[in-house]
Parts: sequence; structure tokens; C-alpha cells
Amino acid sequence: MKPIAYLINSVVLSLAVGSASAQFVKGNEAVSTMPDGTKKVETPPLPGMTLGPPCLAAQVSCTPSGWRMVETKDGLQECTEIYARAGTCRASTFGTERRPRLWIVKLKGAWMQCQHPDISSKCVSTKTLPHAVIQ
Repeated sequence: MKPIAYLINSVVLSLAVGSASAQFVKGNEAVSTMPDGTKKVETPPLPGMTLGPPCLAAQVSCTPSGWRMVETKDGLQECTEIYARAGTCRASTFGTERRPRLWIVKLKGAWMQCQHPDISSKCVSTKTLPHAVIQ
């Protein structure tokens, strides 16, 4: 490989990896910084009805419609559901793997699912059918 092409590829790769570390959605009301500098994170509340057993993130068959990207106390996670129950999430692969994803955010007090990690992208209520995009 020519040296200039190697240099360009290295720069592009480092930019892609660097952008993956700043993964939270700007404007997501579920994530706030407290006066002491700690981060407070809300996840969508469980519905009043009884949910079935969680579909674990380790099971490949749990995500036929894509991953739900949820900001949790452990950072950005890929989850099989919007509620981020124990075992339903795993570390994010955003920026390294292309998959169908929906971004779960809180806007104006309501839980929404967005097509991209941007609140100006198409966002709809978590109670409606989503519009997942491969990213």
C-alpha cells in the first residue's frame, strides 16, 4: 500500500473510532449531569402491564427488528427492548458494526425512538411502530 493511502486510511479509522466514544444523543433529557459532576441516567419505565420474560442480548433471535440503543448507567448499550432490563443489553457496537438500530431518548418528557443518534432525525413515540435504519 502506498504511504499516502496508508496515512489516509489510518486517519479515517482513528476518526471513526474517536466518534464512536461520544455516542450519547445530544438533547436526550434522560441523561443529565448533576452539580457534583456525576451523570444521572433514566431509562424508560416498565409499563403497568406484566411483561414476559426478558429476551437476553446473548440470544441472536431476540433482535429481528434491530437493536434499541439506550443510554444506561453503564453508558450506551444495545438492548433487545427499550426498558433495559437486566440481561437485555450489551456493550454498544455502534461505529464498528452496521446493524438496524433505534435510539431511545426522552424528549419533552416523552419517551421516543429516533432513526439516528440525533433528535432532529425522525423520532416517534415508543408506543408506535418504529422506523429502524441500518447504521
